[in-house]
Amino acid sequence: FQDELEGVRFVSFRRRDGEQASCLNLNRAQRPQLLGVDPEALASRNAFTFAQVNAEIPEDSSAWNLLSNNAPDGTVPGIADINSIMWAMGKNVGDILEFQNTRGETFRVRLVAAVANSILQGNVIISESAFLQHYPNEPGYKTFLLDAPAEQKESVAITLTRAMEDDGLSLSDTIERMQAFNAVQNTYLSTFQLLGGLGMVLGSFGLGVVVLRNLLDRRTELGLLTAVGFTHNRIRMLVLLEHFGLLSAGLFTGSLSALIAVFPSLQSPGADIPYASLALTLFTIFGTGFIWILFATQSALKGHFLYSLRDQ
Repeated sequence: FQDELEGVRFVSFRRRDGEQASCLNLNRAQRPQLLGVDPEALASRNAFTFAQVNAEIPEDSSAWNLLSNNAPDGTVPGIADINSIMWAMGKNVGDILEFQNTRGETFRVRLVAAVANSILQGNVIISESAFLQHYPNEPGYKTFLLDAPAEQKESVAITLTRAMEDDGLSLSDTIERMQAFNAVQNTYLSTFQLLGGLGMVLGSFGLGVVVLRNLLDRRTELGLLTAVGFTHNRIRMLVLLEHFGLLSAGLFTGSLSALIAVFPSLQSPGADIPYASLALTLFTIFGTGFIWILFATQSALKGHFLYSLRDQ
């Protein structure tokens, strides 16, 4: 059994069940689930990325060590996921949460830091010593983080599940858990993408109006091209290529800017990129834009351009 778990590292958490404070719960969480951990176990691994810290820490230290700094008034320092703090709890880093211990007394937890989007969503983490002080009767450890080599992940899961099946062990892959957390967020983003895409499609009508106005103002220039020997079809092709190039450059620049903006999020585990819907949106915008350009060009190039030279 020990040989099969060689190279696997564990971080153990004590747990006090509470309200779900992740994005899977649409209600405001007043008393979220509490986890108690040895801060050094996470600090030694530089575990997780911090989005915000409410105190100065030495360069050689970790924000996890803030969990050991209990306030003189008994306030317990806590750390939670930034999304849970802002949206599920309606709080900010530095705010206070109130909990009730096993003696029926109310104690306060101050949020001293927030980790970036992570598997810790839905929990408030405090030090194990503070946890035992307020919940001395909570039995053992109920939550674990496992760090296993990628090639051993499946075998470790099978070994632990068989060994602890009587204890009801449930293992969840980090990527799958992040995908579950991101599912609600992705639903909202898909809705906004649909509405934004529809707005862009309707906005392409404005592009057609601009092209039409531009060509009407340039009829003298087009008449001059006719006078020097350009055919009507040749002029139409030049106009289409000009505005087709502007449309393509605009879409490329906008897409590149959007890619740069979201690139850090794409690197996070469990990031699900909707390639199909993005491609469909861009293709629809491009197609409708081209149709309006074609329509505006056809409308503006009717008649003889030479008449426009008579006023010059």
